[in-house]
Amino acid sequence: MKIPAHAPLHLLHQTSSGTLATHAREPQGFPYPTLLPFAPDARHRPVILVSRLAEHTRNLQDDPRAGFLVAQTGDGDVLNAPRMTLLGRFERSDAQETEAGFDAGALARRYLRYHPDAERYLALGDFTFWTMRVERLRYIGGFGAMGWLDGADLDTLEPLAAADEEALIHFFETHPARRDGLALRGVDRHGADLAIDGVPARYVFEAPQNDTQSLHVVLADCLARHAR
Repeated sequence: MKIPAHAPLHLLHQTSSGTLATHAREPQGFPYPTLLPFAPDARHRPVILVSRLAEHTRNLQDDPRAGFLVAQTGDGDVLNAPRMTLLGRFERSDAQETEAGFDAGALARRYLRYHPDAERYLALGDFTFWTMRVERLRYIGGFGAMGWLDGADLDTLEPLAAADEEALIHFFETHPARRDGLALRGVDRHGADLAIDGVPARYVFEAPQNDTQSLHVVLADCLARHAR
C-alpha cells in the first residue's frame, strides 16, 4: 500500500522517544524491549545515548541488529496513531569516525539541543552515542497508508553539513523576529525541529530546500508565523 510522501521521515522528527528491541544475551535469543529517548541525526537516523552498563547496550555489543519503534500517541488512540518500526544495526558513534565529514562533537551538540538534560549523563563519562543504520522500515499511518520502505529511500537528498546547520541555527536564534521561548533544535531539507515554550514541534516545509539560501527564507517565514 502507498505511504504518504515523507511521512516516515517527519514522524522521526515528531517523536522524542522510542522502544528499542535488542537480542537478549540472557535468556538468549529473546527480544529485549526498552523505552528511551532519541534524536534524529542529519540523515534522520535514530541516535541514542546509553550507559555502557545498561543491559540493552551489552546486547548491542553482542549483536548490533535491533528494531526501533516510534509512534505518535498523544491522544491515546494507539491503533490509529502514526507509527513505524525500523530494522537495522546500531554502531557506536566513535566507530563512525572513518566516515567522511563525521564530527562527534557536532553529533553531541545536536543531541543536546533535543535533550538538554542529557548533559549530566555525558558528564559521567559512562554514556556513549549509538546510531542506527536503518535497513528497512514498516510505516503505518492509518487505513490504506502503510507499507515497507528501504532505509536508503527514507531521504535521497544530500544531508546538511553540521557547519551549515549550526550556521542556520545561529541565524534563527539571533534573528530580531525571534520571540522568547522559540528555539530551533535542528533543521534539514524537509523541515525544522522547534521547541515552542519547551514543547517540541515540527515545522514542515512546503517543498524540500536544496540550498542554504532557500533555507534562510523558509526559516524567516517560520519565525514570522510564530511571532507574537
